[in-house]
Amino acid sequence: MGDASALGFGHFLANADIVAKVLLVVLALMSAISWYLIVMKGISQLIRQRRSKRFLNFFWSATSLEAVQNELSIHGVKEPFGHLTAHSLHAQAHHEKFGAGKLEEAGSEQEFLTRTIKKVLDEETTSLENGLTMLATVGATAPFVGLFGTVWGVYHALVAIGMSGSGMLDKVAGPVGEALIMTGIGLAVALPAVMGYNWLTRSNRVLTAKLDAFAFELLTFLSMGRALQGRPLKAGGVPLAAVK
Repeated sequence: MGDASALGFGHFLANADIVAKVLLVVLALMSAISWYLIVMKGISQLIRQRRSKRFLNFFWSATSLEAVQNELSIHGVKEPFGHLTAHSLHAQAHHEKFGAGKLEEAGSEQEFLTRTIKKVLDEETTSLENGLTMLATVGATAPFVGLFGTVWGVYHALVAIGMSGSGMLDKVAGPVGEALIMTGIGLAVALPAVMGYNWLTRSNRVLTAKLDAFAFELLTFLSMGRALQGRPLKAGGVPLAAVK
């Protein structure tokens, strides 16, 4: 009974060979990386949503594109919607002033704006997805790393039992049970990574959909002078439709 009470994670760690210890270090690193990504990207997501809501409220209540440009110039760009607006306004002003001076600027103003918006959307999508591949990798591989550690531990436990010449159940259950700890650790590492990946992916998908809708509205403002929902937007105090 005394021997059984001495068994556990500490006993397993003390008797683990170099392979088992390396696997434990790998799982610990995977867990630290996944939790870091979940916390940091989660905080960034909440801040991004708050700033985006604030910018959109300002944008739709602005009296002119000039007011939007001034706001972005003074306070800078801090979220995806402002980033998209700033680049779009700059692209329109650049095309009106210099025309199609280079190959990347070829075509009409609307075509140049469309390419600019598409480029910014791709950049924002890439930025949102940074780190998600690592989370998916941890969630998919951590259980197998733990399982490999269990198989390795069971193998060595059975070899040791065979060499001792004792096949009693109480002699087998302890070492094999200790080896199963690795599988439990692998699952404990994988579950938060999978849940964090799913949460961040859904949040990014919602934000991307809103950004796509806003990009379509913005392109319509800049190219036609009015939004799809009939909201006029002015440029320098004059309705954009009149300027066009």
